[in-house]
Amino acid sequence: MERSSFPDRPQSLGRQIRTSDTQPIFSENALIFLAYILLFVTFPLTIWFCLETVAHYQRIVIFRLGRLRKGGVAGPGLVFILPCVDEFVKVDLRTQSFDVHPQEVLTRDSVTIQVDAVVYYSVRNPLDAVIQIRNVHESTKLLAQTTLRNVVGTKNLMELLTAKESLSRTIGGILDEATDPWGVKVERVEIKDVRLPIAMQRAMAAEAEALREAKAKIVAAEGELNASKALKQASDVMSTNPITLQLRYLQTLNTISNENNHTIIFPLPTKMIRKIITNCSKAMEKANCCNDPNSCTLTSVSNKKIQTNPEKQDTGV
Repeated sequence: MERSSFPDRPQSLGRQIRTSDTQPIFSENALIFLAYILLFVTFPLTIWFCLETVAHYQRIVIFRLGRLRKGGVAGPGLVFILPCVDEFVKVDLRTQSFDVHPQEVLTRDSVTIQVDAVVYYSVRNPLDAVIQIRNVHESTKLLAQTTLRNVVGTKNLMELLTAKESLSRTIGGILDEATDPWGVKVERVEIKDVRLPIAMQRAMAAEAEALREAKAKIVAAEGELNASKALKQASDVMSTNPITLQLRYLQTLNTISNENNHTIIFPLPTKMIRKIITNCSKAMEKANCCNDPNSCTLTSVSNKKIQTNPEKQDTGV
């Protein structure tokens, strides 16, 4: 297949290596002629060594005596290979992926982290992938590692944690531009994990917990303020009609009885409770007088004096 069969491939930025326009020398032509003679003499046994099957997702680059054969890329289907003269390299056009090993990087705000990623790429130009570089797959892996380290080193920690997608697109664009002369298209780059030191994780967790506690206190204070305003408004409404306080009291009793049915509540007016308390205190005083008649007589005499001379008591005589 000719190179023009890949119209969607971007223009290569590196040097272009094409089929040689110079004519083969006499010794090369002689070797090619001898190879054809050997093929016809040993036919049909050698025909099985001359045909190479190329899958639909593969392309084949053929070299004849070290020179790139005319046509450059061949396939898919059956491709004729001249024994002892031709050499070929198969190139897979399917999308491939590899993991970028965790890279220890110092961010712009001086935090040491470990970052790993996965890269998806495919070969768009088999001729450049074979001629322009020795090992396109290994070179792409090494370039992805160095690009990841360089890009992450220019970012802050919070940018790495919150903007992974934009960082992945930036790395993918740099890799795609750098591997274009090799005939490689970087389709996608994904950052898998950003690993922080244990001390940094604890510090960030403590900071987040403190922020949550501060927000909770603010919300609770705002709730108390709103509740106090609502209670003030309710008290203003209840003060206009005393019966509303009794209704509220009965509603509270109903709520308590629904929550715990074993609890029995007897509402008593405060005036009745005060009257009971005063009666009990008078009864206790009488009991003390019966037990001690001297103190009882002195108390009665003093009470009589106070009653007979109220004016003197007021003046202090």
